[in-house]
Amino acid sequence: MAPTRARTPSPHPAPEVLGHGLRLSPWDPDSEADAATWLRARADPEFRRWNTPLKLVTDLASSHASLRAVAERMADGENVSFRVADAASGTTLGHLGVNAIDPVMRVARVGYWVLPEARGHRVAARALVLASRWAFTELRLHRLELGHALGHEASCRVAERCGYPYEGTLRGAMFESGRMDAFRDVHLHARLASDPEPGDPR
Repeated sequence: MAPTRARTPSPHPAPEVLGHGLRLSPWDPDSEADAATWLRARADPEFRRWNTPLKLVTDLASSHASLRAVAERMADGENVSFRVADAASGTTLGHLGVNAIDPVMRVARVGYWVLPEARGHRVAARALVLASRWAFTELRLHRLELGHALGHEASCRVAERCGYPYEGTLRGAMFESGRMDAFRDVHLHARLASDPEPGDPR
């Protein structure tokens, strides 16, 4: 049997973060409900239009595996991934990740998605404001970057609303929808810890 690699506690634990009517908490790789939601999100046409995951999630088994990989990256301190839920009911609304954490440069990238039934209620904006505040204070990051495919106007509005101004266009920086042999341009937004706190995203 191959030896297992010992893990040290993550330097970036993901506690529950409450605010703006939301609860941000870690995904549970062993939860059937979380795996089913993760699978449903990956099958959503709007998600697939703007994202091209490196590994496909096609059934509950691969969904559990995907969530386990998320948990492993968290344990290694690479990412912090939040399940975004309604604070009152606990209903899952979407996901927000603080990804590619660089502790030397104190920079990370944020990304998010919202389930179809939760769209139109500024879930992404509310979650982004909460997670940004947490990342700047708890992780002591200096800069958070946000990139979205050119033409994704909804994500552009979320970024601007949450204090992430547009900084430029990155050429060929993201896979085309459903392909890994073609690329598309990306709008880059970013926010610094020293930037003013945005207003209420609701």
